[in-house]
Amino acid sequence: MVRGILEVLLVDAKGLHNTEFLAKMDPYVVIQCRNYERKSNIAKDQGSNPVWNEKISFPVQLPCVDDQLKLVLRILDKDTFSSDDFVGETTIHLKELITEGEENGVAEIKPCSYAVVLADRTYCGKIQIGVKFTLKEV
Repeated sequence: MVRGILEVLLVDAKGLHNTEFLAKMDPYVVIQCRNYERKSNIAKDQGSNPVWNEKISFPVQLPCVDDQLKLVLRILDKDTFSSDDFVGETTIHLKELITEGEENGVAEIKPCSYAVVLADRTYCGKIQIGVKFTLKEV
C-alpha cells in the first residue's frame, strides 16, 4: 500500500465579514480532507484579518478511488456563551497535486489566496493557503 502526507500551511485571511457586534472575532479554521478533520488554533482578538501561520497534516491513502479529493476549509468565530458563528468557507481540489506527487514523489502549491464564500456563494474575504503532498512508501 502506498501512502502520502498532505501538509496544509494555513497562513492568514483578509477582509472576513465580522460576526461580532462590539468585539473582534476569534477566528479558527476547521479543515476537512476525506474522513479526517482538524482544527487550527484560535486567532484570539484578530478580527477580520487573522494570522495563523500553522501547519496541519493529513494522511492520504493511494491510489485514490475517487476524483473528489479536496480540502474544505470552514472559518468559524469562537464564541464563549453561544455556538460558534460560521464566517465562510473555501474548497481546494487536490487531484492534480496528488497525481503530480505520485509521479515525482512530492508536489506543492505555494501559499496563494482563495476566495472565502458564504453558504449562498457570495464573496466574504480571502484566505491564504499552501499545500504540499509527499509520497511515502509503506
